[in-house]
Amino acid sequence: MTTPAGSGRGFGSVSWWGLSPALDLQAESPPVDPDSQADTVHRTPELDVLLLGSVDGRHLLRTLSRAKLWPRRRFNFFVLENNLEAVARHMLIFSLALEEPEKMGLQERSETFLEVWGNALLRPPVAAFVRAQADLLAHLVPEPDRLEEQLPWLSLRALKFRERDALEAVFRFWAGCEKGPEAFPMNRLWDSRLRHYLGSRYDARRGVSDWDLRMKLHDRGAQVIHPQEFRRWRDTGVAFELRDSSAYHVPNRTLASGRLLSYRGERVAARGYWGDIATGPFVAFGIEADDESLLRTSNGQLVKTAGEITQHNVTELLREVAAWGRARATRGDPEEQQHAEGSPEPGTAAAPTPESFTIHFLPLNSAQTLHHKSCYNGRFQLLYVACGMVHLLIPELGACVAPGGNLIVELARYLVDLRQEQLQGFNTRVGELAQAAGFAPQTGARPSEIFARFCKSQESALGNTVPAVEPGTPPLDVLAQPLEASSPALEGLTQPLQGGTPHCEPCQLPSEAPGSLSEVLTQPQGALALPNCESDSKTGV
Repeated sequence: MTTPAGSGRGFGSVSWWGLSPALDLQAESPPVDPDSQADTVHRTPELDVLLLGSVDGRHLLRTLSRAKLWPRRRFNFFVLENNLEAVARHMLIFSLALEEPEKMGLQERSETFLEVWGNALLRPPVAAFVRAQADLLAHLVPEPDRLEEQLPWLSLRALKFRERDALEAVFRFWAGCEKGPEAFPMNRLWDSRLRHYLGSRYDARRGVSDWDLRMKLHDRGAQVIHPQEFRRWRDTGVAFELRDSSAYHVPNRTLASGRLLSYRGERVAARGYWGDIATGPFVAFGIEADDESLLRTSNGQLVKTAGEITQHNVTELLREVAAWGRARATRGDPEEQQHAEGSPEPGTAAAPTPESFTIHFLPLNSAQTLHHKSCYNGRFQLLYVACGMVHLLIPELGACVAPGGNLIVELARYLVDLRQEQLQGFNTRVGELAQAAGFAPQTGARPSEIFARFCKSQESALGNTVPAVEPGTPPLDVLAQPLEASSPALEGLTQPLQGGTPHCEPCQLPSEAPGSLSEVLTQPQGALALPNCESDSKTGV
C-alpha cells in the first residue's frame, strides 16, 4: 500500500510551515568582522540575512533566542515569500512571540503559538486572540508611521502599495469581516483535499498514514513522531491537541489562501486550503532538542512524542525571546533596565533590545531583480533558500551575497511523496544551481541530509548560466505533468470569495498555476520547484 509517491501533491501549492528543524542563523553565517561591519549608528556589527520561503519565522526566532550566546550583533532579516498570507502569518507569529508578559503568560503564549501555527482548528479563546490581533494589524498596515512606532522591529516599506492593500485585506478576513463558519469551512476543505490526494485509498487512509510515517518519515530520521498524533493530524488537521478534542472547532483562518481558478472561460477568485496534507508541522520544532533527555528511549520506545518536544522547544524559545519584551518595558528607566537585565559577565553579550533586529519584507517575485538595487547587491552575509523556492537560486540572486558569504539550502528530505532516487536527484540539482549562482560547497561543513551548505566564490560572475541536466539525472517523469492535469475536479476544495460559484462543474486551474516539483530537471533555469512557486495573493485575500 503506497501513497501517490512522486506526485508531489501532498505538499500543496502554499507552504505554511517548514520542512526542516529551526536553525541558529548566527551559527551558519561567516564570523563577525568588526572593522568592515561596524554600524556607525548602533555601534555594533551587523548581520544581514536574506531568507527565501522561510515561511514560519522559525529560523528567526531560533536566532534571536540564542543571541546571548554570541557577541552582540544587530540583525537585519530580509524575508521574501511567494504569497502575502505567509507575510501576514510572519507578522502575527512575531507579534505573539513579542507579546508583553503582563498581557499573556508564557504557557498561554506557547500554546497559542502552537495552535495558530500548526492546527487547522482552534479553540475559541485562541480564535478570539487571532481576531483581535488581526484587527490591530489591519489598522496598522495602512499607517507606516504608527506601525513603526508600535512595531519597531517590522518594516513594510519595501512592499508595493497594492501588496500592502492586499495584506490589509488578509488581516481583515482573519478579523472576521466575513462572518460565519461558511466563510472558511475548514473541516470540509481538509477532507476534500485528503480525498483528492488519496483517491481510491481514502477508505484505507489510516493504513496509508501509518505507511508514510513508519516507512518514510521514521526511516528519514523523524522517529519521534508518534503514529497517533500523525494519524490525528492527517484526519483532522489538528497536530497539537493541548486540550480535549471537542474544544477544537473554530477554523484557523490564517491557513486560508486565495487562488484564481478558471470557470467557463472566466477567472474566479476562490479561497481554500492549499497547504501540506502529507508531512505535517512536526519537523520544525519536534524532531530535535537541546535537552537530550527529551529524546531518550525506554524499552526501545521514545518517551516523548513530537508534539511534546515541540511544546517544550517552543516554550523555551519564547522564554528566551521574552527578553526583548522585558527590555522594551524597562527601556525608559536605565536603572530598572540594568536591574532587569542584570550585570553581564565579562565577555558575555548583553540581552538585545527590540530595536536590535528588524524584519524587512520584500516585494513578491523580486528575487530576480534585487541585484539591480545597490542597497542589496553584494550585501548579505547569509542566504537561506527553502526547498520550495530552489527554482529562484539563480546567478542574479547570488549577486546579492557578499564575497565569502554563505548559502543554506533546505533539502526535500521530509517530503513523503518523493522516492529516494528523486531526493538524490533533487540534491544533485541543488548543487548544480548553487555552482551556477557562484557558490561552492563549504569546506569542513558537517554532513547533513537536511541542509546543503555552500560558500560564495570570490571569482563568481553574474554571467554564469545554469548547466543542463546531466543525462544520468533521473527525469522524474511522474512529476512532470502540470498540476491541473494531475488534480481531480476541485469542487469542494474551494470557497468563493464573493457570491457563489456553480457547484455542478469542476473548476480548472489557470495555465499559470504553480509548477510541479520536477520542472527543474527539464528547464535549464529552473530548480526542483515544489508546488508553491507562485503567489496566490493576487486575489487580495
